[in-house]
Amino acid sequence: MHHVDYQTEKTEIKTFEEFWVFYLSQHSKKSTRAWHFTGTSLVFIFLALGATTNAWFLLAAPISAYSLAWYSHFFVEGNKPATFGHPLWSLRADFRMFFFTLTGRLEHELKKRSL
Repeated sequence: MHHVDYQTEKTEIKTFEEFWVFYLSQHSKKSTRAWHFTGTSLVFIFLALGATTNAWFLLAAPISAYSLAWYSHFFVEGNKPATFGHPLWSLRADFRMFFFTLTGRLEHELKKRSL
């Protein structure tokens, strides 16, 4: 397997699975993951409201999610959001982390990755 040094920002990440391990390492604090979970929860709530009541909620979905996530990176985790370097993989990983949290599998995933 290709070795990836997750301590440097100049790491060449070639696959989503390599990115996933990096992504988890960038969300090492429970409070960071809690901010992300809250933001992603709001995405689903605002998408549902936007589809059923007022389309302005569709705009609120990404604004609320990114605001909470970026807050957690800058003021809790103390790192740069992964979305700046890998926007699509970051979105995919955020949804994966959300569903792993929702189904109680995230702690197992973190232990499996030794994080």
